[in-house]
Amino acid sequence: MTDRAVAVAAWESLFRAQVAIMRSLAATFPSREISFNEYDVMFNLSRRPDRRIRMRDLNKHVLLTQPSVSRLVDRLVSRGYLRKLGDPDDRRGAIVELTDAGYALFRRVAVEHMGTITERIGDALSEDELKQLTELCDRLRTGTPRTS
Repeated sequence: MTDRAVAVAAWESLFRAQVAIMRSLAATFPSREISFNEYDVMFNLSRRPDRRIRMRDLNKHVLLTQPSVSRLVDRLVSRGYLRKLGDPDDRRGAIVELTDAGYALFRRVAVEHMGTITERIGDALSEDELKQLTELCDRLRTGTPRTS
């Protein structure tokens, strides 16, 4: 069994690194057209094959509370970047879709944002360390137990 103090120290280090990186990326976010949080919603939609997702599923993927996501989606709909559709499987629910205009804006911002991410993360770690970090974070996110 892992020593509690070691586990807690690792958690604190991971948490503080995540907060520092998110603050840094938000402060240097390269767009005036969309916010960092709006980008996060558009990012999640862009990764879907049809660029659409049920609203309740979107809430599971973003770093905001459900009411905040709803207001943010409504703002993006009013600007033509998203479309809200009725959910044919659940009349109470909604499906959110990234429009072509939203996707084009997302792609323009993503290119610059990837450069910022690369500077912040890629310059601090080697390629092997980045691959190891990805594997470790994926295991933590999914709860996959260690192998040895």
